[in-house]
Amino acid sequence: MDAKKKRGARDRRHDRLRKKVIGDAVRPRLAVYRSNAGIYAQVIDDSAGHTLAAASSLESGVTRGDDGKVGMSKAVGKLVGERARVAGIDQVVFDRGGNRYTGRVAALADGAREAGLQF
Repeated sequence: MDAKKKRGARDRRHDRLRKKVIGDAVRPRLAVYRSNAGIYAQVIDDSAGHTLAAASSLESGVTRGDDGKVGMSKAVGKLVGERARVAGIDQVVFDRGGNRYTGRVAALADGAREAGLQF
């Protein structure tokens, strides 16, 4: 599958998912973007259009460690979970961004759960 078809398929899955997953002030949306090298997470209030908390693998405190990119994703999940808890958020809806719920995306979700977020 070439890159354009693969990207188009992910975009279609994400559009289909976003019809159902909407964040509000009570349960904001935990949005995940996964690139080849990194992973990014944001807690978004869609009704107000504001990002309430964010974390990425580009930050200085996040390292790969022994588990590679999966361990890095779990650390990003913990970081965004802690920042969301500081902002007063304990429940979110999970937006996997059209990616399959496996590997790095699942590790990020597990890290956020360990930090105290409920999906």
